[in-house]
Amino acid sequence: MSKVTQSAGDGNNANSNDIYNIVLLVVDILMLIVKFWITIVEAVVGLFRPAPLDDVRGKVVLITGTGHGMGKQMALQYSKLGATILCWDVNEQTNNQTVKEIKNSGGKAFGYVCNVTKREELIELAQKVRKEHGFIHVVVNNAGIMPCHPLLEHTENEIRLMYDINVLSHFWIIQCFLPEMIERNEGSIVALSSCAGLFGLVNLVPYCGTKFAVRGYMSALTEELRQKNPQNNVKLTTIYPYMIDTGLCKNPRYRFPKLFKLIPADVAAGSIIEAQRQGLEEAAIPRHFVAVEKISRLIPRKAMRLVNDFLDTGVDTDKH
Repeated sequence: MSKVTQSAGDGNNANSNDIYNIVLLVVDILMLIVKFWITIVEAVVGLFRPAPLDDVRGKVVLITGTGHGMGKQMALQYSKLGATILCWDVNEQTNNQTVKEIKNSGGKAFGYVCNVTKREELIELAQKVRKEHGFIHVVVNNAGIMPCHPLLEHTENEIRLMYDINVLSHFWIIQCFLPEMIERNEGSIVALSSCAGLFGLVNLVPYCGTKFAVRGYMSALTEELRQKNPQNNVKLTTIYPYMIDTGLCKNPRYRFPKLFKLIPADVAAGSIIEAQRQGLEEAAIPRHFVAVEKISRLIPRKAMRLVNDFLDTGVDTDKH
């Protein structure tokens, strides 16, 4: 009789546990719904009330590829905001010119020759600048190359170099500076992807691969940091510039020049700095391109190809 009673008791306990788990699940679902819609409302409000800009005065900003183009313009503009700029570039002459311009305008800048494809040299240089300047508040992975021709015309060395500069160097630099950011729970990492990391483009097959890679690793790293520390305050920002007038895009093609013209490097640099200071996870230049990409994913591919063919915008080969 006692065994029957015990079995009945075990059954009641199991039923109680099942009911308890169901109640917990219902509560979790209700909490998810409430938090989901609160987040949606906050995001909509944020469209009309941008986040306040982080003050970079007195902070140390490290930028790769500062010898020309967007890297140089970012260095100049961050300097005007009161930041100390660490200029990294493989070209000593043009990099020194950037440092000189910053100092002539009353800013603080330090130039370092850096080949980002050389991992050991890069790690050694990172240790040196940390020793000389302390905590690096903002790291901008900007250096990149963009050969423009069909895939079958690319050489092995060309493709490998593109991945070394556009992707792998990001990993080495992040591994150098992220640990201290995590320890202090502050800092920003900015990675230059491209609109070629949003859309596949003719004559840019390997380049698109590198920029989709940047988009992917930054998204994954954001989740990694968030799950490791729910109160994570290390900001990651991925940038998707359209065709910028820096010389990288040698033969741009557009059917409607007034709609799709080259963006000046100083304008692009200002937009990148604003995105970093706002703590945005991703930003395109122009801003609406991220939304366009998300909407285009909902449209049948053949229909989007008709639109792309009509707009006829892209990059022609740099080989003749």
